Amino acid sequence: MCRFLVYKGASPILLSSLILEPQHSILTQSYDSRLRLDTRRPHNGDGFGVGYYTPPSLGPTPCIFTSTIPAWNCINLERLATKTTSSLIFAHVRATTEGSLSDSNCHPFRNGRLMWMHNGNIGCWNHVKRAVAMDVDAKWFNGVQGNTDSEWAFALFLDSLQRAGCDPDSLGQEGDSGFGHKVLREAVLTTIRRINAFIKTIPEKMRNDEDTRSLLNFAVTDGQSVICTRYVTSATDEAASLYFSSGTSWKEEGKGTFKMERRDKGADIVLVASEPLTFERDNWVTVPTNSVLTVHKQTVMIHPIIDEYYNHSPSYSRSSGFAVSKGLVSTAPGATAPPAKASALSPATGGLTPITAGDAKIIPSIDGQGKELRERLDAVQRKVANVGVS
Repeated sequence: MCRFLVYKGASPILLSSLILEPQHSILTQSYDSRLRLDTRRPHNGDGFGVGYYTPPSLGPTPCIFTSTIPAWNCINLERLATKTTSSLIFAHVRATTEGSLSDSNCHPFRNGRLMWMHNGNIGCWNHVKRAVAMDVDAKWFNGVQGNTDSEWAFALFLDSLQRAGCDPDSLGQEGDSGFGHKVLREAVLTTIRRINAFIKTIPEKMRNDEDTRSLLNFAVTDGQSVICTRYVTSATDEAASLYFSSGTSWKEEGKGTFKMERRDKGADIVLVASEPLTFERDNWVTVPTNSVLTVHKQTVMIHPIIDEYYNHSPSYSRSSGFAVSKGLVSTAPGATAPPAKASALSPATGGLTPITAGDAKIIPSIDGQGKELRERLDAVQRKVANVGVS
């Protein structure tokens, strides 16, 4: 599986302070992924990508740099990241599940002002790929350049956005608010519903040959709002890991040591990541399984995704076995955002009242399994440090 990182800030930040310098940066995760305990394929070394938005004078479309070189071995990434700033950044390191090793298969994917990333897989992909391709508009069909399930999911998203009455190619006007966070969120949820519907049409005989479960951690932005999902098509399994952190400044306290400062209740900086960039327990909040996270005007909102795989009980415990089998461990230190309460309002978001980042940050509890995992990982890190890396 892959790893991704999202930064949205009130002010631009140097890419290297997120991608290169933190002790557990996404560059480090490409070769030392703490929550990817997969002895078969221990690295995220099948290419990488960085996407970021430039000043408005250069237009609303993001700049994207991808490479099939492992992130840890790309000198151009270091040259770019140490001289580039942006207030909205996507970064992704890849471990292939579908698709060949090529630039066209590296995330983020782009269409107009939109960027898209995915961590996970679409279940029974070989059996649903044709149905997905046949169901999207010819424009989005022809726009697919690679051969990953992730890019076809992006095509489904663009098609869903178009069916909702929006033009995904629209670049808007300078200073506008993009497509709107509610529109983007609903298009992502529609994409998930469509993927689930395709899988349900697979004959029972074919289902026995392949795993029908999907891991759908998506991230999409229009340059204004960011939508991220943590989702699995199972009522009993955990999804792939996803965390967020918010505060007023991303401060370097020493070489490689960063901390999210919170001088007030504001969220001038919001980070969303497959794995925490630091080992500060109180800096990171676990996004609940089968939830959608929205960042709009530096406010973080979390909505549960209500469908047949959602459980309303806050004490319900899911198994991490499926995520582990895919090279993922779903628990790590940090508070867990509570599920939002059901409401008769907001039908576009599933009739739910969101929680905000402030609600999640005050929760002191740490998952017991996550604590045990961190102790094991810390022991491994100490052993590696003693041996040294050649």
